[in-house]
Amino acid sequence: MSQQLSEQEIIRRNKLDKLKALNINPYPAPLYPVTHYSADIKKLFSEETKEQFSNVCVAGRIMSLTDRGKVFFIKIQDSKGIIQLYVRKDDVCEGEDKTLFDEVIKHLIDLGDIIGVTGFVFITRTGEISIHAKSFTLLTKSLKPLPVVKRDEEGNVYDEVTDPEFRYRQRYADLIVNPEVKNTFLKRTQMINAMRAFLNERSAVEVDTPVLQPIPGGAAARPFVTHHNALDIPLYLRIANELYLKRLIVGGFDWVYEFSRDFRNEGMDRTHNPEFTILEWYTAYKDYFWMMETTEQLFEKIALTLHGTTEVKVGETTISFKTPFKRITIYDAIKEHTGFDVSEMDEAKLIDVCKQLNIEADETMGKGKLIDAIFSEKAEDKFIQPTFIIDYPVEMSPLTKKHRSKQGLVERFELMINGKELANAYSELNDPIDQRERFEEQSRLMERGDEEAMFIDEDFLRALEYGMPPTSGIGIGIDRLCMLMTNQSSIQDVLLFPQMRPERRTDEA
Repeated sequence: MSQQLSEQEIIRRNKLDKLKALNINPYPAPLYPVTHYSADIKKLFSEETKEQFSNVCVAGRIMSLTDRGKVFFIKIQDSKGIIQLYVRKDDVCEGEDKTLFDEVIKHLIDLGDIIGVTGFVFITRTGEISIHAKSFTLLTKSLKPLPVVKRDEEGNVYDEVTDPEFRYRQRYADLIVNPEVKNTFLKRTQMINAMRAFLNERSAVEVDTPVLQPIPGGAAARPFVTHHNALDIPLYLRIANELYLKRLIVGGFDWVYEFSRDFRNEGMDRTHNPEFTILEWYTAYKDYFWMMETTEQLFEKIALTLHGTTEVKVGETTISFKTPFKRITIYDAIKEHTGFDVSEMDEAKLIDVCKQLNIEADETMGKGKLIDAIFSEKAEDKFIQPTFIIDYPVEMSPLTKKHRSKQGLVERFELMINGKELANAYSELNDPIDQRERFEEQSRLMERGDEEAMFIDEDFLRALEYGMPPTSGIGIGIDRLCMLMTNQSSIQDVLLFPQMRPERRTDEA
């Protein structure tokens, strides 16, 4: 099927043909010796330093072009910002080239084209730091018009492109016309680097574990299924990397971590994407009390690194990451926000409570999922400041060590911030017999219709039988944490390329 072109796209392709007819290569070889960037020039240039900027080479995308007769004022955008070019044909051309220059810059150059310029930096009569061009090179001809963004005379945007369908689907164009979006992703990288540095300073070892797994383990979630042709077996995209990291603890590592891409075949909304990033780490000879203290320290460091303070603005709320964080049991949290004490209830009573609270529930849900549903629907969003929800019922946590002093509970916490779960951690279950019994209970739930129940992983059980030392582990949702630290309300705003429904072609009925 032939490509459907707009009128503007046809015009640009005609300009491309004219450039080629003039022996101007619209896509020259990639080497271009850039020496300076817009933000650095604006920050460092002054009368005292102007000699350092007497010969600069810059490149960027044309965002505006003003024809003043023999002079053109062009604003280009590079990876660090926008800077003005002062282009006079008498300076960049000689003889017959002047006529050619008029033809090219007046009639064949468009907004969105990428150009390179050499010259010297100066300050215009209006006080704007600019580059006086001595040479002008077309580096890339743009064939698709950019969305229109309106700016004032200082270059500040007052009518931006906000359509999420466009922004998420065409992130490359979003980054061009909304350059401030890049700051979110630079902050994301800064955040991950801070987390990595925190762990490395404590002698943790970064590792890689399989993405394709024969059994999807380590979490309760519906997996994506694929097929390995050579082995003729089904494989699953990992829903977690927990069980492989624990195998490494069995093998003798004391502290391992991994930033992993995980995949869960579930719904999509403002806080869920089927492909997401998580940090998991596991540390031998530690428990969930140690893990809470370490997690507090990590989150405080992240806030200080990104914002220079432990007070972070999220919407209209200020979140304090100053340690220590509040702690409350899940039963007390449910009682506080529903009035029901569910600590001694069986499945039938829990289903009745769900009905009274208008929470969907049915007989396929075991005790653990029912308690989880009550907490998620009626209590979770009440915890705005960082709070550890601790001591979960054993039915909710098939990979967690039983509580050392509280019957029927396990040593687990979830960190809630701004009404959302940011981390999930355990004192890890290392009793292989108990672990097998928990897996078997999960298998029975699967037979009852629970599509998120865990598989029995015989190889992991074999690893535990060799002996895993007392261990604490945690998973931290990187995407949600980035939302929090960059004050974004949608997960799509912290993913460069969020999952989208298939694009409907304009020529389809």
